[in-house]
Amino acid sequence: MVNYLKYRYACAAFFMLLVVAGIGGYFYNVNRYGSAYNFSVDFTGGTQVLLKFAQPIGSDQIRSVLSQSGYSSAELREFGSNEVLVRVQNFDADVQGVGSKIASALQQELKENSVEILGVNSVGSAVGDTLRWGAIKAIIIALLLMLIYVAVRFQFAFSVGAVFALFHDALVIAVFFLLTRQEVSIDVIGAILMVLGYSVNDTIVIFSRIRENIARMGGSSLSNIVNVSINQTMSRTIRTSLSTALVVVSLLVFGGEMLRGLSITLLLGIIFGTYSSIFVASPVMMYLYRGEK
Repeated sequence: MVNYLKYRYACAAFFMLLVVAGIGGYFYNVNRYGSAYNFSVDFTGGTQVLLKFAQPIGSDQIRSVLSQSGYSSAELREFGSNEVLVRVQNFDADVQGVGSKIASALQQELKENSVEILGVNSVGSAVGDTLRWGAIKAIIIALLLMLIYVAVRFQFAFSVGAVFALFHDALVIAVFFLLTRQEVSIDVIGAILMVLGYSVNDTIVIFSRIRENIARMGGSSLSNIVNVSINQTMSRTIRTSLSTALVVVSLLVFGGEMLRGLSITLLLGIIFGTYSSIFVASPVMMYLYRGEK
């Protein structure tokens, strides 16, 4: 039998490292870029166009053409040598129209290097602010509802352990996007909510077995009961995580740039959702459970 609980102090150190990295990354990004996260137009407002060029092209050349066409504040992000994401502050009800103007301006200057529009997204600034606060509220409400659900089904100690594990998962994703400057879109927020649901389900499976074994193994220590429970559910946890991860990896590899943020969030959620159910939720539950009957 594997003693998983002996790693709980190393996991606590990892959590503290996450917090320090998050705080440091936040202030670094604010000082260098002006904002902590690289939000998509879903939250900032404006228009973004994903373009594919027939031949490799440099971002400086694209920026020069766009500046001459009236898009001097355009932000560029390259994917490989042929795909470029162009983000401008311009907003128009005719989304395709803005994308076509950008593509046409580039096509006129680049001549033989044909330009193809892969995707266009446009959001007004007022809508972007509403979506940003709505996303934050959605995550907070989801955590509170899960706290209540686990508290009703189990005990208070179990509910705090589950929600702490969910907070850990959300923190991992938040720090990753903070440090890598990956774009945060509405798809990423939706993926975070899906990840929270996936993680709490895995935690509940382990907690259910712990509750059964507490009644069955009353003479054993709580740490032994938790270890036995985790070992009994480990094969199920690994099978579920691997089968889900295979689908997400396929989405990450073949889904294209428009789905990259969603895929990365789901993959991080699967990996660290499994990790937190074992190494975070159970130790926190044990610490609080000792004071209960």
